[in-house]
Parts: sequence; C-alpha cells; structure tokens
Amino acid sequence: MAACFGTPAFALDVPAVLQWSQRVELSPRVSGVVETVNAQVGDRVKQGQVLLTLDSRLYQSRQAESAAVLKRQREDAAEAKRDLGRMQELYNRTVISISELDQAKLRQAQAQARVNEAAARLDQDRRNADDARLVAPFDALVVDRRVEPGQNLVVRFQPQPVLVLAKAGEMLARFRLYDSQIGPLKAGQGVTVVVGGKSYPGTLRTLGLEPVMAKDGPTYPADVLFRTDDVLRAGAAATVKLP
Repeated sequence: MAACFGTPAFALDVPAVLQWSQRVELSPRVSGVVETVNAQVGDRVKQGQVLLTLDSRLYQSRQAESAAVLKRQREDAAEAKRDLGRMQELYNRTVISISELDQAKLRQAQAQARVNEAAARLDQDRRNADDARLVAPFDALVVDRRVEPGQNLVVRFQPQPVLVLAKAGEMLARFRLYDSQIGPLKAGQGVTVVVGGKSYPGTLRTLGLEPVMAKDGPTYPADVLFRTDDVLRAGAAATVKLP
C-alpha cells in the first residue's frame, strides 16, 4: 500500500509504490494436457506470441469429423434442392398433388437446417482447436507461471489461471494525497517518478474522488503512468515529484 505524508502540508516529493499498468491472468478455454510452455518468469513476449499449447489431437479429430459431416449434409441438401425443382416442374404440369410438392419443400428445408447445424458444429470445433493454445494479448512481461508440460488442465466453471502477464514498457506509481494537496493537480499533468535514483517522466493518470482514511485524516489515491524499458518490480518503492 502506498505511503502517505506525515502531515497534510503540501510537499513536492511524495512516497509511492509501483504497480503494473495492466495485469492479466491467462487461462485456456478448453481442457487438455499441456504440450509446451514457451514462457518463463521475466520473459518479454510480443503480442500474438504463442505462450502455451495443449495436446490438440482430439480437437483436430473432431474438427475433421465435423468437416466430413458438413460435406455430406451439403451434398444431401443439393440433392434435396434438385428434387424440389423436379417436383415443382411436375406440379406445374399437374402430374403431382400439392401435398407431394409440400413434402419436397419440407425435405429441402430439413436438409438445409442440417447443413446449418453441421456448419455451426464445425465452427465450434475450429474455435476449440484454436483455443488449445494461449497467445499474448499485448506486448508483456511474464510475471508468474503456474503450469508445466504434461499437466492436465480441466476447464470447468472457474478456469485456472496458468500464466500472469503485465503490460511491458509502462508502469504506475501509486500514492495518496490529502485534500489540500490533490486540489491543485489535474489529470494529464506532467510529473517525475524516481525509482532507485533514476528519473522517469510521467503523467498523472487518475486522481481519486473517494477518500481512504489515514491516521491524519482522509486521503485520496492517485497514480502516475510512466514509460520504461527497465525491469521494475511491482511493490517497489518510488518517489513522485509533483509540480
């Protein structure tokens, strides 16, 4: 938790604590045995990079089966459409009754419904095959790994997070201010963050409206967003230099 000033007087240097600007826990959407894990704690990964794969043979097999079913259903629907055309021609020549034509229409509609159902099943099986891997949603730093190859992951109501990522290239410095200190500040204002003796230019991102009680009275949370290519840790101490 970020520290507060000892007294409510305005000060330029504010103690702060570093936090990730964006943190996500990744979980596979389908169950399976982990085949590969391509991420270690501390790795920098690019958006779209494959981080984990499950054994997808079952999902690929289902996808192939669904594709074959869809092909058959489309052939049946094409035949039903041709049959309807023939029946329509016979009806126009008064060779068959309206009930026979209606039956042909029904067969064609049912065949098309089976095509739609098979197409939906194939689309789901394709998504399941794609979901047998995890990819980085953005350029990130791997901050936690909770999975190993060979591990059996079972997805039920509450997916199990297996990798934790934090957005690379930027961090937050979080701190608290008293009402008299936060009043002159505005979101978007430029400030400086100092970590381990190194200064980083930053921008006030949020200025809290709800108070948090402290020994000397209510304080308001605030944070500064700053860019950095250095490897910094969440929870590290920092100092925010206010204008």
